[in-house]
Amino acid sequence: MQPMEDRMAWLLDAGTPSIVYQVRRDLTLPRSSARELQKAKKGIMQAGAAPAILERQSKRGNWKIDRGYYGPKFYSTHWSMVLLAELGADGSDGRFRRGVEYMLGATRDPVEEGLEQKTFGWSCLYGNILRYALQAPVTKDSRVENLIRFCARAMAAGPCDCRYSYGRACAWGAARVLWGLAAVPKRSRSKEVGKAIRLGIRFLLEDHRLEKADYPGGRVNPLWFKLSFPLFYHADILFTLRVLDEVDALDHRGARAALDWLEAKRRPDGRWKGTSPFRTRTWREMGDPEETSRWVTLQAMRILRHAGRRV
Repeated sequence: MQPMEDRMAWLLDAGTPSIVYQVRRDLTLPRSSARELQKAKKGIMQAGAAPAILERQSKRGNWKIDRGYYGPKFYSTHWSMVLLAELGADGSDGRFRRGVEYMLGATRDPVEEGLEQKTFGWSCLYGNILRYALQAPVTKDSRVENLIRFCARAMAAGPCDCRYSYGRACAWGAARVLWGLAAVPKRSRSKEVGKAIRLGIRFLLEDHRLEKADYPGGRVNPLWFKLSFPLFYHADILFTLRVLDEVDALDHRGARAALDWLEAKRRPDGRWKGTSPFRTRTWREMGDPEETSRWVTLQAMRILRHAGRRV
């Protein structure tokens, strides 16, 4: 295996400022100074994918390529906002906030209807929207509060029953909803949100096996066993471990086999090989195959470090 210094140098040679920032924040030893961190964080909005994606935004807050906020995949407003959340874009930036406002307005009625009728389909969509909505510094907003309620109740229903899983519980939906709920500040979590997070952990790690994907819904999508970035409405073992890390569940006994699986995917040089199944269907500024491997290596190393394992 390469020495840690060589792997860090490779990661810091990334063309994506978001990777550089996260490596400096989460992985480098000795830790980066506050000045270095601030500089790296500012770089996210100055170069690379985030400003390139935002350049295509209209003044209304949606994306000029839109055929509705959900299409075309994976360029339109919703997907661009998911990417900006993954990139760690500045949530206080006016363009990001316009994107959030546009999506909250576009989905207000179906969210309210779902709450009223107690139907919680498309939970993966609303979990993603909640994630990037909470990245913006919003004041009390009934639309955000309704999104939180919708996601919490979707988790309790099934969890995340989906017609594409033949009406059964959906692991993709559960992972995406948990990603959204994980962004609710701990001090602000209601009892309902806390219960939903516990239900999500139980479904993913106790009722089923993460590394086997023995979840309801029929045949397992092969993407589940890939190391991919970015994914959109999907989830895989890597993404799910990232989310479980955010809700402090990596020490759960049900996560051990999945962490073993992740460690076993490490190459002899200490890196992980990433895949990008939708590279040709989203913004090209997300990078080339080597940049994808940097993303995946960063995420795998952070997960293993937080789990107390060798990186």
